Formats: sequence, C-alpha cells, structure tokens
Amino acid sequence: MTGIVTTPLRSEWLALRGRMAADVVHTGRSSDGGLERTDERPVLIAGLAGALGNQLLPGDLVVADEIRGDAEPIPSYASPFLFGALQRAGLRVHHGPIVTTPRIVDAPDDRRALAATGALVVDTESALVAATAPSGQAAVIRAVVDTPEHRLLRPGTLIRGPKAMWALHRAAPVIDDWVAATCDREVLLASPRSFCAGVERAVEIVERALAKYGPPVYVRRQIVHNVHVVRDLERRGAIFVAEVSEIPAGSVTVLAAHGVAPQVRTDAAARSLRVIDATCPLVAKVHSEVRRFVARGNTVLLIGHSDHEEVVGTRGEAPGQVVVVSGPDEAGQVSVADPQRVSYVMQTTLAVDEAEQTAAILRERFPALTGPRSDDICYATTNRQLAVRAVARTADLVLVLGSANSSNSHRLVEVAAAEGSRAYLVDDASAVDLRWLRGARRIGVTAGASAPPQLVDDLIRCLSGLGRVAVTETNVVDEDIRFTLPREVT
Repeated sequence: MTGIVTTPLRSEWLALRGRMAADVVHTGRSSDGGLERTDERPVLIAGLAGALGNQLLPGDLVVADEIRGDAEPIPSYASPFLFGALQRAGLRVHHGPIVTTPRIVDAPDDRRALAATGALVVDTESALVAATAPSGQAAVIRAVVDTPEHRLLRPGTLIRGPKAMWALHRAAPVIDDWVAATCDREVLLASPRSFCAGVERAVEIVERALAKYGPPVYVRRQIVHNVHVVRDLERRGAIFVAEVSEIPAGSVTVLAAHGVAPQVRTDAAARSLRVIDATCPLVAKVHSEVRRFVARGNTVLLIGHSDHEEVVGTRGEAPGQVVVVSGPDEAGQVSVADPQRVSYVMQTTLAVDEAEQTAAILRERFPALTGPRSDDICYATTNRQLAVRAVARTADLVLVLGSANSSNSHRLVEVAAAEGSRAYLVDDASAVDLRWLRGARRIGVTAGASAPPQLVDDLIRCLSGLGRVAVTETNVVDEDIRFTLPREVT
C-alpha cells in the first residue's frame, strides 16, 4: 500500500499535479484533510508556509523533521530521505521543525515568538493532516512564500507566491520517488557491524586525551575514516591536520588508527610533540612483519591500495624494499630483485577473497615467497564481510553505512554485490536515494568498522517512516575483543 500525497490548497495541487505520476489529493483546509486515521498509510503534506526567520528566503523548501501543533509533536522519520533527495535535486532546502497554528500568523512579533521555539516555518494544516498517519509516517514539504521581513498580506506576495509554487513544482519528482518508496518491508541486519575494537580504541584515546589534557588535542589525519566521528571529536576540541608540521611545538598529538611511516614519528619528535599512538594493534603487527622481512634482505610485496593511509604508512617502513600490489592483475606482472628473497603482507581491510586470489598468484610465481605467521586481514573485516554476504543472498538491496574513504566499507559493498544484490555505500540516511528503495521489500543493512552504531539505528528509523518495518538480525559470530589503551591516557 503506497503513501498518500495531499495539498490543502488547489493552487498547491496544480503545482504538483502536472509533474507527478502518483495521485495528489486536494484536501482543502478541513481539520484533518478528510483523511481517515484507519487508512494506516504514510502521508505527505505539500504546500506553502511562512518563514519564522529571515534566514529563509521565498522559494526555499523546508522538510519537517517534526510537526508541532496543539497536541504532542509528530515525528517525521523519513525526513532525512526527502531532505537529501531535494538537496541532490539542486533545490535550496532546510530541515527542521514546522508548527501549525489555527490561523495565519503574519505579525513579526508573533513570528519571532514561534521562531524562539526552534521552528522554521508556520502553516495552518500540516499537524492536523499528519495526525492521521501511522506514528512517524507523516512527511511535510513546505515552500516559503513569505518571511517576517516580506509579509504575506503585502503586494510583493504576487511575486513571491509564484516563486514558492515553482519550488514546489520542482520538488514533484522527489515526492513521486517518496510515494514509490513507501511500503512495508523487512530489514535484514548484518552482525557483526559498525565499530571494531581498533576503532573503539582510537576514538577512546582522543576522548581521553581531551579529558586529561584539555583541548586542543591535535590528530594527524582522520582518527578513523568516518566523517561523523571526526565532526563529533571536532566539536569536543580535537583539531585534525594533514601533517605534524602544522601542529604547534610541544602540543598533545594523536597518531591515527591507520598507522604512520617512521619518518612521521621522527618529524613529531623534532617538534617536541607529546605523541599518543592510536595505531590499531593489527596494523602495528603488519608494520612489524615488514621490518622483520626487510631485515632478512627480502623484497616485501604489500597487497593493498597504494593511496590508502594504512598502505602509505606501512610502505614507509622501507620504501626501497616494499612494492605495493593492488590486485591479481598486478600480481601477475610484478617483478622483484631476487625471487629467492621475497615476502608478502596485506592491508588489513581488504576483501578476503580478492586478497587471497592475489596472494595465490604471487605464491605461484614466486615459490620461495614467505608470508605472515597469521592472517593480516583483521578479524573485524573478515567477520563483517561474512555477515553482509549472509544477508545479501536474500536481500533486494543492501545499504552499507560508511564514509567514502573507508576501505573496509567499500569492500562490504563489493562483497554484497558479488552475491547478486544491489549495494550502495552511504554516509548516513540522508544519502540514501529514494529511487533505490522502489520495490525493495527486503533491505540488508550493515556498517563499516569505522561507522558509529547510531547511524544504523537512524537508518532503520528512517525506513520505518515509509511503512512498517520488521527487523531480522543475522549474526555470524560474536566479537568480544578489546585492545588496551596506551599509558598516556590511562
């Protein structure tokens, strides 16, 4: 059962009707829009509104994350989907609360009073119609027609009104996509997912450093590859830099989880930086292996992606003796100085199957090849790939939460796609394209090892704004690993 699109005014209905495949219901301005609570369908209300602050301009769109009226506020769980879609469509859009009042609010003082509550716009219908939808399944898109500075009952509305209608008209394809995405569905939750022990340790190191030494605490590069983690730590007082040369002498400095070349430590010492090492112990193990192989006089073939920070740091242990091999094709062509003195190591976040295929080619070409005593690909990478493979086999769509520079998150997308599922990497729910959800009744959800668990909860909540959601968790293994913290923060 698909959602319902409603407009209170006929002019709003006309702005949408010509550009939408879905039906649009012109409700009029009755108290509930003529909709029945027993319908149990998601409802989207589209129309015009008045801005409560002058930072919004006529023609701007507002997507409600909460609809306020006389009763309890009504949440709009799917609003991040709409907000992101309208942004990608090139529209100027805001995301926040709207408020419904019994009558038009035009006086600037009255608008300022409502603005003080945090609401962005005011209308006279949304809360009434939204109350007919199942909990969380109401959505509102309003186009700004007037502001406190440019009031509704003024001649300028003859210009501002068509501008707002045009914005509503341009939003019509996104509203169509919302309709097509509404349905009841099952979420197949992969487990393990999200933070691994190395990421938890790295984030906790920065948090403890801030608590112990006070801000600012400098961090070379992103502590882990996730924009949400970085932004949260920045708000607390962490300062992220590209190189230690940017850090004031003597400052508290954290080295990120991906590891660094020895030269970085030398540069930090030259500036008398108070260094706290957040390198993941499993990455540190690979560095140790490289040093051991190099000490034997071996060429080290490093299976990994040459531009990834972990590989850059590992190669820095011995740039003249470490050769990066990105995959099977390069494995078939790489040459070494002495085929009798050659070893290999791996980036810890690779796709297990492709990494093993690469290693197999190297072993075939170089019979004397030696490798690490235990697997370099970390337990968390392996476990998350097994889990996403399990859910992808029966999913119509797989959504992987993780940032674009997260290697292990990209590998999860590749593993899911190899099972025949459509799979996408998204930073958060606002990055999900509504068009992906059309016809997707079973959606697999996981998160890379550097993605906060809250992002998974937020995504499931957003999906529940499009219809009823049943969550099934597939757990392939329990994880109970925890790494010790460095003495500088204990």
